[in-house]
Amino acid sequence: MTVPVLDVNDLSISFIQYQAGMRQRMLQVISDLNASIQGGEILAVVGSSGSGKSLLAHAILGILPKNAFVSGSILYQGQLLSPERQKKLRGREIALVPQSVNYLDPLMRVGAQVRTAVRRGNPPEEQRKAFQRYGLAAQVEGLFPFQLSGGMARRVLVSTAVVSGARLIIADEPTPGLHPEVVAEALNHLRQLADEGCAVMLITHDIGTALAVADQIAVFYAGTTVEVAPAADFQGQGETLRHPYTKALWRSLPQNDFIAIPGFQPSPYCLPAGCLFAPRCVMKTDRCLTAKPGMRDLRGGRVRCDHAS
Repeated sequence: MTVPVLDVNDLSISFIQYQAGMRQRMLQVISDLNASIQGGEILAVVGSSGSGKSLLAHAILGILPKNAFVSGSILYQGQLLSPERQKKLRGREIALVPQSVNYLDPLMRVGAQVRTAVRRGNPPEEQRKAFQRYGLAAQVEGLFPFQLSGGMARRVLVSTAVVSGARLIIADEPTPGLHPEVVAEALNHLRQLADEGCAVMLITHDIGTALAVADQIAVFYAGTTVEVAPAADFQGQGETLRHPYTKALWRSLPQNDFIAIPGFQPSPYCLPAGCLFAPRCVMKTDRCLTAKPGMRDLRGGRVRCDHAS
């Protein structure tokens, strides 16, 4: 096996919060999270809102707020991604395709914005190559963000990541509210980047979107990874999946059984003592209520469940 472009091991993130009387408390929002991406691969990170997907992206980029405390390790190409290294690589070798097109400067023409991200070669030439590649007409470079359609704005954001020459691209919910044809186009752009050797992390709440292009699926629940599985395992009634939450998530889709399981994802303010999914799990035992399961290899994937087989 080659060294992964990105390797996240046992990542935990907590925030200091102040209560009445200026008392401090630590609120843990991510615990023992694991993820790994090879060059040429798309890892889709899926989970409901509040499961920790975007926080993972911010931790990799080194843009968490100052009251965040981080433990565990994040390796980039086999070396620890320290704060100094994050600052050096951010926007160069590690690029973000953000969730919102509001990341574009409303007072700056989009061509000029993309040119500021060019690290090698002639900036105007590289920007025009990227626009041509993504079907943006020559005159688009002179437009302001408010003059773009949603699909055009997304392509500008992808162009910004491409001209940086990044090896790791993090796409944080890049398709919300877009027409299905535009969604397919955006996903194809990410697939092209992976096929050219980039490692791509696609953050999404939509498994259907993820399965269209991803090689591996990492399923998040309440701030941790519960399963990492090949995309091909998401089929039928979920027989080849490992974790009970992953199976329930798959079977809840409209094209499958469309059956939701009882309960809800726990808040960081009241996490269970043992397995985070135990209160909703039909397989739970007394041990699950008190002991936190670790990640283990199983049938070509990884799972955080003592009962998975």
